[in-house]
Amino acid sequence: MKAFLALFRRDLRIAARIGGGGGTGLVFFLILVTIVPFAIGPDLNLLSRIGPAILWIAATLATLIGLDRLFQADEEDGSLDILMTGTMPLPLLVLAKGLAHWAATGLPLALFAPVLGLLLALEPAAMGAVFVTLLVGTPALTFIGAVGAALTASLRRGGLVLAVLVLPLMIPILIFGVSAAAAALGGTVPFKTPFLMLCGLSLAAVAIGSLGAALALDSAGE
Repeated sequence: MKAFLALFRRDLRIAARIGGGGGTGLVFFLILVTIVPFAIGPDLNLLSRIGPAILWIAATLATLIGLDRLFQADEEDGSLDILMTGTMPLPLLVLAKGLAHWAATGLPLALFAPVLGLLLALEPAAMGAVFVTLLVGTPALTFIGAVGAALTASLRRGGLVLAVLVLPLMIPILIFGVSAAAAALGGTVPFKTPFLMLCGLSLAAVAIGSLGAALALDSAGE
């Protein structure tokens, strides 16, 4: 547990630095959501209707920023080999690094989403729904991306390959996240149904993503 917490704190400090990916993803999220009202125009009804989808799409794309460096930076300086030969099981190593990446990227996105909802004319109920769904769904995006990051760790500038690999797998998370946020505004489907599906997918993604990324790293190290 000490090694797990030490690795988590180490990666969190790296992500907080300039170029670490944490601040960059948040800035990208802010810029993307801010320019959408200028592109669509002053139709507040339209903005409020598509606002949850805009926030979720922006959060999904922002999560990808810095994911290619999740294992690549440690691969380049040799610290990944040292970590892999330590006593910590590989799935726990991936879990610690993934949680640190989520705390530096996904968590700030969820916290800032209600504030940006004001630009999209979202109602308070919709802002709360977007916050809760992003809080639950962004870990799934991170750990799905962790598998792609492990597969492309040895590639130079593998960001594009990573995006091609993981974006199709992120679509179910995006669908249920937007559906749950939209259901909070009313409709035939209650909020609980897509939200529980989102929770289940997120838990499965954390578990399967940790194991999948660990297997990819183990195969690459052989």
